[in-house]
Amino acid sequence: MQNVRQIAEEIVAREGGYVNDPDDPGGATKYGVTIHTMRRLGLDLTGDGQVSEADVRVLSRENAVDIFITHYFERPRIAEMPSALQPSLFDMYVNAGANAVKILQRLLGDMGFKVSVDGAIGPQTLTAAGKAAKGNGLALRDAYGVARRNYYFRIADSRVASRKYARTRNGGKGGWITRAEAFLSAKYHLTPTEFNKRVAAWA
Repeated sequence: MQNVRQIAEEIVAREGGYVNDPDDPGGATKYGVTIHTMRRLGLDLTGDGQVSEADVRVLSRENAVDIFITHYFERPRIAEMPSALQPSLFDMYVNAGANAVKILQRLLGDMGFKVSVDGAIGPQTLTAAGKAAKGNGLALRDAYGVARRNYYFRIADSRVASRKYARTRNGGKGGWITRAEAFLSAKYHLTPTEFNKRVAAWA
């Protein structure tokens, strides 16, 4: 089983290097760490008294891994969730912040558990997730992965500029979808035909 540092290193690898895409509300980003996160944490890496794009550019992979472990795994209490769910939830928290937890909370609510959809992992969410995972943590992981993929599709449905993250230029699965499916059992991956049917309205 992977440890949290190995999972964080894989997240950094998936996120890639420096980008500043005008279609991405996260702004300047490197290894998945946005300028907004760096400002919130006060990470003035250049020592010039301000957190700017220059600080994002000099962020190291090791810095990013440490940020993710501390601020996206331990502090949000993902470390206390069922082990089968942790990698996907951690990866999604890096990608979408508290929305990652809201997706899980809505899923748990659909499963019949009384859970507030507030984006925070507290006793209620921990208890419900523990019960949902009891005996079959992989089933909860897969259900979360499907819900996560659907979340990405809904964003792309409503925001044309975001479709490039869900669909490649040649019409195949984009980064968001392949990222969600990386945590799904193969039998739940969309076939090319199923994917094309799902995004047909975007043409």
